Amino acid sequence: MCLVSLGPTSERRDNKSEHFPKGKVELTNPRLREPSTAQPQDLTLSPPHLPWASSSQASWLYPGPIMGGCLSKSKPVEVKVELTLLEKEKEADVMSPNGKASPFSECRPNGALGHCSDEDAAAAPLRLYKPRDYVEASVCHVKDMENGQMREVDLGSGRALLIKEHGEFSAIGHKCPHYGAPLVKGVLSKGHVRCPWHGACFNIATGDIEDFPGLDSLPTFQVRIEKDKVIIRANKQDLQSQKRSKAMARCSAVINSSTGFSYILIVGSGPAGLVCAETLRQEGFTDRIVMCTMDKYPPYDRPKLSKSLESTAEQLRLRSIDFLQAHDIELLTEKEAVAVDVKTKAVTFQDGSRMEYRKLFIATGSKPKPMNYKGQDVRNVFHLRTPEDANSVARLANNKNAVIVGTSFVGMEVAAALTDKAHSVSIIGIEAVPFRKALGEKVGKAIMKLFETNRVKFYMLNEVSEMVGHHGQLKEVVLKSGKVLRADVCVIGTGSGPATGFLKQSGVHMDSKGFVPVNKTMQTNIDGVYAGGDIVTFPFPGRSNKKVNIPHWQMAHVHGRVAALGMMGRPTEIKTVPYFWSAMFGKSLRYAGYGEGFDDVVIQGDVDELKFVAFYTRSEEVVAVASMNYDPIVSRVAEVLGSGKTIRKRDVETGDMSWLIDKGSQ
Repeated sequence: MCLVSLGPTSERRDNKSEHFPKGKVELTNPRLREPSTAQPQDLTLSPPHLPWASSSQASWLYPGPIMGGCLSKSKPVEVKVELTLLEKEKEADVMSPNGKASPFSECRPNGALGHCSDEDAAAAPLRLYKPRDYVEASVCHVKDMENGQMREVDLGSGRALLIKEHGEFSAIGHKCPHYGAPLVKGVLSKGHVRCPWHGACFNIATGDIEDFPGLDSLPTFQVRIEKDKVIIRANKQDLQSQKRSKAMARCSAVINSSTGFSYILIVGSGPAGLVCAETLRQEGFTDRIVMCTMDKYPPYDRPKLSKSLESTAEQLRLRSIDFLQAHDIELLTEKEAVAVDVKTKAVTFQDGSRMEYRKLFIATGSKPKPMNYKGQDVRNVFHLRTPEDANSVARLANNKNAVIVGTSFVGMEVAAALTDKAHSVSIIGIEAVPFRKALGEKVGKAIMKLFETNRVKFYMLNEVSEMVGHHGQLKEVVLKSGKVLRADVCVIGTGSGPATGFLKQSGVHMDSKGFVPVNKTMQTNIDGVYAGGDIVTFPFPGRSNKKVNIPHWQMAHVHGRVAALGMMGRPTEIKTVPYFWSAMFGKSLRYAGYGEGFDDVVIQGDVDELKFVAFYTRSEEVVAVASMNYDPIVSRVAEVLGSGKTIRKRDVETGDMSWLIDKGSQ
């Protein structure tokens, strides 16, 4: 038994002062709203009887997160913690650094207190497990694996990813928390593994997510060596979950929802806004955070709308209300911003309400581009924006005639999703070949052929003239060529633009297209006002810091994190490779890099069979890559580009890909 005295506890306060502690806790006078003269309290605790727990690893002993809390009115508290350790854990086994941290997988040096699902988020953060909650298995011999090798191993109660790098073994969750990709098929390099499907990166020692997309990290498992055998000890719950949420601070201010002030105000609940809010809490921010959205639902996975039309908002959910409440992230739904006043630091909403802020993050995303045609009032014509839109399209297209206007990725994905439901599917495009500007003519033609094989008819080099209705409901689509298409439902996917109209009189600079230019830390021209996601142009390192707009789901995650760190006075710059994906007829297209303005395409493999990799070059340099049925080539190229190395056109013209096969650090 170990008796631990935590010392004084903290009380919440209503305070607008800035609290970004780094290992210390600031004492604040709640009446004066300014720091008191009392000395900071050091709450670092190192249990003397637990040799496996260093001072940085003891945070799990506290009944709740203490990052950044403020103290007043000292109240001594004693907490008794009883630990039952197996005899083997008391032995001085030879372990990798990943295994030395603790016999409990949630006890990490980085402060990550285990994993939890949305439903479990509100549970008590203190989790003490009994020996029966763990499974232990000998999975291989030391000599069975070479450096740079990964192996998925079965522990009986679940599977883990075993990794050998620099002669050391580590074990983490084997599935990417984003969409469940098998990480054993990913790319191992320099202490992290990159997902083969969408490029997310995870630290192999801590399990932490280091690059996006995705919100959750991986659980880690104890590894030790006994008589040349590699033994993994894992918590059964972690094996089943395969994901972990990072520890987050709580708000130490008194939260009053009627108060028209929030230290941090986030406009938009997409990936940029959500990651910004979570990063603030993960990094120890303890004041009020309010996230408002014009949507009626908590944050959801919008890219899935066009791929899975019948999914509900609940099925697409990224975080639940309970999860957000458990981490003091206030969400205001159906709250559309209509004006920003940077002088008074206030945002006005459509319902007439007003909220002041100390720092503002704008991430309102994109909106459909308007399209001119007769019959704007005809029903059953959709821009795919909400789960209700997607559900309605799927219902109305059942055994009916569907027309898709535009060959954007959203439009093409919707067409693919409807082929097994609709009587007919037609696509109207202004280009001769879909995706020509983004992927090149050869790849575009191959994808077009895939659609035609699946009964989709194309009407290219054409535009819509009129939507004709009967009793108000769509019946025909008339093209400018004079062609008339039978249609019971229509989806318009002709592109989108930044949703920044409400910023016109704000003082926040916008370019001629409505995009908001930001600096390397995602700050606008106004101090304390940040922006991210689809609405911004930002300095991109992969283009010599030229300001670009990259409206990718993955990039929005990155913007949210960079903005949060900037708000906290810990400026960092974007260090990522843009990563994009699409799915059509069960086939996945992956894309990494920034290929705008490419002047040539080098293709290896068979484009007609949709088993290829395409390298996009500009001035003899590879700037982007796309593939189908060629995993994990795109993630490998992303790894090379992310390291700052230049890939020359001549390197990919030979067809020899051996230079891409990186077995990790030897």
